[in-house]
Amino acid sequence: MDWRIGPVEYPGPNVSPGRNEPLRWLITFSSHFDRGGDLAKKPIGPIRRTFAPWEDPEKRPFIEFRNVTKRFGSFTAVDNLSQTIYEREFFALLGGSGCGKTTLMRMLAGFEQPTEGEIFLDGQNLAGVPPYRRPVNMMFQSYALFPHMSVEANIAFGLKQDGFPKADIADRVKEMLRLVKLEPFGKRKPHQLSGGQRQRVALARSLAKRPKVLLLDEPLAALDKKLREETQFELMDLQMDLGMTFLIVTHDQEEAMTVADRIAVMDAGRIIQVATPSEIYESPNSRYVADFIGDINLIESKVVAKNGETTRLRATELDIEFDVAQTTDADIGDAVAFGIRPEKITVTMDKPDADFSVHAEIWDIGYLGDVSTLHCRTEDGHNLRAGIANVTRLVERPLTWDDKIWMTWRKDAGVILRH
Repeated sequence: MDWRIGPVEYPGPNVSPGRNEPLRWLITFSSHFDRGGDLAKKPIGPIRRTFAPWEDPEKRPFIEFRNVTKRFGSFTAVDNLSQTIYEREFFALLGGSGCGKTTLMRMLAGFEQPTEGEIFLDGQNLAGVPPYRRPVNMMFQSYALFPHMSVEANIAFGLKQDGFPKADIADRVKEMLRLVKLEPFGKRKPHQLSGGQRQRVALARSLAKRPKVLLLDEPLAALDKKLREETQFELMDLQMDLGMTFLIVTHDQEEAMTVADRIAVMDAGRIIQVATPSEIYESPNSRYVADFIGDINLIESKVVAKNGETTRLRATELDIEFDVAQTTDADIGDAVAFGIRPEKITVTMDKPDADFSVHAEIWDIGYLGDVSTLHCRTEDGHNLRAGIANVTRLVERPLTWDDKIWMTWRKDAGVILRH
């Protein structure tokens, strides 16, 4: 079998089906797979998805927001929003503070009522259904554990309120403790646990009643970075094992990119784009999404030529022309932005043999361990950022401050953005 670096169609047996793994370097197999066939060599992006019910026109949505609007006085928190979510999907609402994502989740939970529009869950219109009658549970950012109760009692609380038999409660609590790997801690109080353990208790309590949907309101915000990253993968594994629908609200783009099957990017009460994490990152549909997700250079340009497969742009700030492997509905002469991620820019000390290149000087370097971000200033005084992978510990001539460099990129490295 021939292995080489490149895009993959089939991620291999160690990647969970239907999940976006954040892989930067990927492997292409030249032989055929049982599930891949001829497609195993076809480069379509990061990972071929096996879970994509939204692409099946016959698949019925599990959750549906229909023209939902929510106003608080004269302020519109959610503005005529429609969106579908499918059973077993891990769906993320991503946006800055005040974009309406939490309000949307609270309306699904029943804590707020829509001013206009309808919300359906598993075919049922939720209008008039109180929160305690809805088959959803919500896990809050603060965890909201009862400090005077043990871990077991916290998990059992909702079951007791619903009148479950004592024997069933005991069995369910044991099952939840095993599920979140907290069997030895059942008798402890919340203050005797670490932040990560308290988070898992809150998760177990939310799952104990076996809701159809679990709502997660920035559940990992209080955890440190390393624990947060570990818990993200635990959440993903748990969601897949249970086969439940998870809806997470977060302002952390890395968190959304890691855990979600699809992401809805919100702004000012509206959904700007809904797509898989890789599509959101590689093919943003607007300047807002491109700028909100990850780091990107936005280069003001004009369309100078078009054909069936490529568009030629003139960068007004950099005084260069280059081709983009993308068609656009912009007319010749229209102003557009060209968006390119720092890691997709090639940096060399010598002028490259390319159709175009930008001469610049390194004026700052952000070292992040695995990658370094070069902040460069062009001869025209404009700023560009380039990312380089630190793949070796020692190099003969590392790039440093004040170095004169050349920057270029491939035709398919960036995207044309109109608005």
